Amino acid sequence: MSPTPQAIVDKFGRPVRDLRISVIDKCNFRCPYCMPAEIFGADYNFLNKDELLTDDEIVRLATLFAQLGVTKFRLTGGEPLIRPNLPALVARLAQIPGIEDLALTTNAYYLPKQAQALKEAGLHRLTISLDSLDNEVFQVLNGRRATVERVLQGLEAAEAAGFTNMKINCVVKKGVNDHTLVDLARYFKDSGHIVRYIEYMDVGNLNGWKLDDVVTAEEILAMIDAEMPLEPVPPNYEGEVANRYRYLDGEGEIGIIASVTKPFCGDCTRARLSSAGEYYTCLFAHKGTDLRAPLRAGASDDEMLQRIGGVWQRRTDRYSELRTSFTRLPAKGAEMYRLGG
Repeated sequence: MSPTPQAIVDKFGRPVRDLRISVIDKCNFRCPYCMPAEIFGADYNFLNKDELLTDDEIVRLATLFAQLGVTKFRLTGGEPLIRPNLPALVARLAQIPGIEDLALTTNAYYLPKQAQALKEAGLHRLTISLDSLDNEVFQVLNGRRATVERVLQGLEAAEAAGFTNMKINCVVKKGVNDHTLVDLARYFKDSGHIVRYIEYMDVGNLNGWKLDDVVTAEEILAMIDAEMPLEPVPPNYEGEVANRYRYLDGEGEIGIIASVTKPFCGDCTRARLSSAGEYYTCLFAHKGTDLRAPLRAGASDDEMLQRIGGVWQRRTDRYSELRTSFTRLPAKGAEMYRLGG
């Protein structure tokens, strides 16, 4: 898809197409790759209400991003379903002109109570995080905050509400859940939902990431292909992050997100807005641009458009490509729970 007349591009000619909006920094899980329990304990100081963007502020910023070329919103967290009155915010975002896709990523814990309201509000798609079907392994990977059964109940509630073709995200960590990948693929093979395996990434500074913990995309593909043969298929759209593979028997597909071993910086069109109003142009960014302060100081829409657009037009981010080439990189500052996925 070529840029619209209003669209802006960065230094490498990449337009801004996708906005990931983190609506809250809190989460009810303690996944070690995002929010390790030993750091994010009961006394951890999350953002207070005044520090979070309000619904009005999120809608205003989202509208401005849409004017600059964004056509897709994805709501993230933390766990976005913790944010009060989320369906009301979804309904407002769904009405913004130019938005073709409105999605949400969730751990599904609260979906039994919210799936129907989210569907009625205009949410288009759901992505559910589920790192293993083995309950013991899954609890290791969520800080013993939930069972597999609870997540599957959320998925069933979403199906009952009318959500189809959901994506199931699985972060793969060597020696932890890699032995359960095939079972996960087999479980969802004929369901209409797509499992996406994600190479364990070095987001933030708190998860103790080491390259030795990464199960590569090639290894993931080989494990599943050995049991259920696969073949590659083209991306659904330009800039799609997952490499797609379909089962040779014609039933279903999987995706593999290889941001460590096969980075996709070259056609990255994603911007990120944190729950505190920080604007990031890369998941691995060291720092963001504060949009909350000028909003609350009375900046006009034109002033905000210039600020947002200027940051994107100066963008040169390609962290994963540089990391993969073993270039020395600066320390990262933004944590996954502030940015979303």
